[in-house]
Amino acid sequence: MTEIKTSAKPERLVAVKGMNDILPPDSAQWEWFEQHVRDLMGVYAYRNIRTPIVEYTPLFVKGTGDTTDIVEKEMYSFEDRLNGEQLTLRPENTPGVVRAAIEHNLTYDGGKRLFYMGPMFRHERPQRGRYRQFYQLGAEALGFSGPEVDAELMMVAWQLIARLGLRNVRVEINSLGIPAERQLHRAALIAYFEQHAGLLDADAQRRLHTNPLRILDTKNPVMQEMVKGAPTLLSYLGESSLKHFDMVKTLLTSCGVAWRVNPRQVRGLDYYSHTVFEFMTDELGAQGTLCGGGRYDGLFETLGGKATPAVGWGMGIERVLELVKVQSGAVAPPSPDVYAVIPDAAALPAALKALQTLRSAGISVQMHAAMGEGMGSMKSQFKRADSSGARFALVFGPDELSRNEVTVKSLRDGSGTQLARSLDTVPEWAATLQSAT
Repeated sequence: MTEIKTSAKPERLVAVKGMNDILPPDSAQWEWFEQHVRDLMGVYAYRNIRTPIVEYTPLFVKGTGDTTDIVEKEMYSFEDRLNGEQLTLRPENTPGVVRAAIEHNLTYDGGKRLFYMGPMFRHERPQRGRYRQFYQLGAEALGFSGPEVDAELMMVAWQLIARLGLRNVRVEINSLGIPAERQLHRAALIAYFEQHAGLLDADAQRRLHTNPLRILDTKNPVMQEMVKGAPTLLSYLGESSLKHFDMVKTLLTSCGVAWRVNPRQVRGLDYYSHTVFEFMTDELGAQGTLCGGGRYDGLFETLGGKATPAVGWGMGIERVLELVKVQSGAVAPPSPDVYAVIPDAAALPAALKALQTLRSAGISVQMHAAMGEGMGSMKSQFKRADSSGARFALVFGPDELSRNEVTVKSLRDGSGTQLARSLDTVPEWAATLQSAT
């Protein structure tokens, strides 16, 4: 086994740069988002899939494209010390989903609608909305060739954005056609860019003969005016590709999804064909793409499977939640229904028994617990009860317990009403707490 060297001098342990902890109360916003996702995916009959975080490196080289920035610059790849295998932390999940579908013959009995949520990894310069470990929601429809599924997937994203209360999000769409059409366009692009070789930066020169389509989405202001004059792929689409794209636009319009065609939109991955799209905002600076995707009919064959049409998208969860904060503020964490005030440790057996009964009845309970010697003063416990956001305080004092009772005190209506409740009838008065939630 390889020896792992450590510094002789103890160092303060911190998270890896660009890989962030998600702590309360921020985690409440993530739970809120995830619940919206699960509810919506159920409505559209999409089912959850969970694939490994680590895959064999060739999956992404073949699937994502060996000339993409992800493969060339951003992947966290390493050699397994036990057997020498080349492994990679997933930079995206579409190749993993397709690999799983091929390996398990997932579409043998028809198409599948799938969704996933989880961490992805790319070695990038951390900045607002762009992290080295980032979380992505994805939706993939496997085995469906028609434009209606392209439109359906975009409507899922559109509905989610609406459910989250987000505003001023625009949808930009394009078509990349089929491989033969892209080859014609590729030759025209190379010829055009060769005529303007003096304006090409180093990245563009490197991509000129490997992936000239990627030059179209350059962020270099020196090149952008020249790029505007480049031939567009839409001019090279045949009748079938145009028909597919026109139907996508018609269906989106009929369902109230506003869109505009962006002929320069190419996406950053090699596997796309036909429809591509992005959901964008101007309120997050440079990281304005919230969701992006498209059709990838050739990916199954590229990865060794049978020809299978497919379409999908990925949504950056951090960016979406950042936009929620910008537009609406942070989502408040849930508050317990009751806070249990326990002045003396001797009350713990009776208190815990009552609290378990309340929890079994569906009441959310936060119990006061010792943080040093003793349980703390009544004043400090009531202060914690108030800051917890609980609607009621349950006081398990010695006087109450001598009568086999607990005091239920209202904390939120300003009345400070106190009622004595018997510990023998907890299920009955639990219902009154429930009705007040």
